[in-house]
Amino acid sequence: MFPVKFQAGIFAFIMSGFMAFLMSGILTFINLGWFSGFVGAWMHAYMYAHACAFPLVFLFAPISRQLTALLVKSPGISGN
Repeated sequence: MFPVKFQAGIFAFIMSGFMAFLMSGILTFINLGWFSGFVGAWMHAYMYAHACAFPLVFLFAPISRQLTALLVKSPGISGN
């Protein structure tokens, strides 16, 4: 088990891994269709996608949190 101080990094690694895996598969299929080397092409795209997605999660997570906070009502604030 990892210490709690690594939680944000581990979360970013796992989340970016899932997103890169799925998106690279979808986009590989859209661009190339199904063919005999599809899985190899997908895994090749996934390696690059995850290498890009992991640092981007760290870059955009704070911005996403701030935008979310602007869009979501805080507890205790009444009104529509």
